[in-house]
Amino acid sequence: MGKSTSRGVPAFAGRLRGVVLSTPEFRTGGSCEWSRCFATQGSGFLTMSNVAIDRADIAGKGTGSLDDPSATEGVAASVQASLSVNGVTHSLRLEPRMTLAEALRGPLNLTGTKIACNRGACSACTVWLDGLPILSCMTLALDVGERKVVTIEGLAKGEALHKVQQAFIDHDAVQCGFCTPGLVMSCAALLERNAEPSEEHVREAISGHICRCGAFPHVIAAVLDAATK
Repeated sequence: MGKSTSRGVPAFAGRLRGVVLSTPEFRTGGSCEWSRCFATQGSGFLTMSNVAIDRADIAGKGTGSLDDPSATEGVAASVQASLSVNGVTHSLRLEPRMTLAEALRGPLNLTGTKIACNRGACSACTVWLDGLPILSCMTLALDVGERKVVTIEGLAKGEALHKVQQAFIDHDAVQCGFCTPGLVMSCAALLERNAEPSEEHVREAISGHICRCGAFPHVIAAVLDAATK
C-alpha cells in the first residue's frame, strides 16, 4: 500500500507545481493578500512537492525520476533567464520552481548562501535584493527579474573584508558558521540604513535569525563595533 501511494505522489506533485506556477496572479504578484499568502505558504507547497518527488523516486524505484513523464506532468521546462549577482549579469537556464537560493548555490556556485530550514524560518539564506535583505529560499529565481542580488561573496572588495565581516572575526561572532552569512547580510544592511544603531536596533535586525550555537551576544557586540569604523 505504501509503495502504490508513493508511486502516485510524483504526478500529484507535478500537477501542484504546474497549477501554482502557471497562475497569472502568482507570476505577476497579484493582490497584496495573494502575494502574502504565497510568501508564507506558497514556497512551502513547492518545497514539499520537490521532497515528495525525491522520496517517491526512492520508494517507487524510479517512478519519481524527472525523466518520467508522470513526474513532470504540468511542470514547465527550464527557461532562459538573466540574474544580476554581485555586479555581474549571468545568463542561465532556470526551472520555474527553482528558488534564488538554489540558483545561487547550484549553477552560479556561490555557496556562501546557506539553505537550512528551506521554509523561511531561520534566515540563514539571507541575501540582498536591490539593497534589502530577503530570504532567498522563499524567492523564486525567475521572480528576481532585473533586480540586483548581492550575496555574502559580494560584500568584500577584493581581499578587503566588509567591516561587518571583519567585526564578526574580531569578536568571535561565529561558531559552526552555518548561520553566519545570513547574519552578516542582515547586519550589513542595518548599517547601510542606520550608521549609528543602538543595541535594540541590532536585536531587531537579527530577530528573524536562528543561531543554534548561541552567538548572539558576540554578534551584537560585533555590529556595534563595526558601526564605529
